[in-house]
Amino acid sequence: MSSSPVVPTASAIEACLRDALAPSSLEVIDESSAHAGHSGANGLGYGTHFRVRIGGPAFAGRTRVAQHRLVYDALRNFTEAGMHALAIEIKA
Repeated sequence: MSSSPVVPTASAIEACLRDALAPSSLEVIDESSAHAGHSGANGLGYGTHFRVRIGGPAFAGRTRVAQHRLVYDALRNFTEAGMHALAIEIKA
């Protein structure tokens, strides 16, 4: 018996980021449909390419690289589950 692979969703990513980083602002957008046929697309039209707009105290005083690392570290399980691309916008 085989199980279906888990496909990342915007709501699951949002919940994970809220739990891990307690942001004061957060928007997660699934842009996968715009990348159909591109590298990393899964043929479903969702679950592979995301944009995250996030801000909050966890990012204060950190370099841009350190801010992005916080997000990547929080979402590591989603990368392993098929998230191919992540655009991160940190809001001041």
